[in-house]
Amino acid sequence: MGLTNVQKVAEADFPTRWGHFRILGFEGVVEGQSAKTGETTTKIEGLVALVMGDVHSTPPLVRIHSQCMTGDVFGSLRCDCRLQLELALQRIAQAGAGILLYEQQEGRGIGLMAKLRAYELQDHGRDTVEANVELGFAADLREFEMPAAVLKLMEVKAVKLMTNNPEKVAALEAGGIDVVERVSAEVESQESFERYIKTKQEKMGHLAG
Repeated sequence: MGLTNVQKVAEADFPTRWGHFRILGFEGVVEGQSAKTGETTTKIEGLVALVMGDVHSTPPLVRIHSQCMTGDVFGSLRCDCRLQLELALQRIAQAGAGILLYEQQEGRGIGLMAKLRAYELQDHGRDTVEANVELGFAADLREFEMPAAVLKLMEVKAVKLMTNNPEKVAALEAGGIDVVERVSAEVESQESFERYIKTKQEKMGHLAG
């Protein structure tokens, strides 16, 4: 898969309950190969950046957050996504500067409807990885090329990355962004998503804190 022609398409004021941000929209062209037909595919990938304060004088706190409609919008407690999103915005506000990069990669890249089908399988005993595989997907289909490209476009060369996922650190560094510190994105565990967290740690290499 290749990412090209990343560009900023919009920027506006964005007041929130955590503080005042600028909201920026970015698009890039992604070329890949269809798993079913083997044909080359082309799609436009979008990313939204929320930016607060001076992000150039020192490495800013950055969170790469994958879209989770069920958690971010509806407050689902099957996952810790909304809690991590709110923690990141709170930490950025406390620091007075930082960037939230919000990627449109619902359900670890499988899409909303497939994610709901995975929920159904999880209700019958599968964990998140087993459900994705049973539906014919990899455990995680996400790519993290876009965040590195956007940070480069914003002339941000080094960051403190808020994540428990080593793949995000590796992807930024592979994309030419220096990760000077990894900041934990751990939130208080709840019974409803204990297995979800355990699966991420045991099967996907996520860090505990």
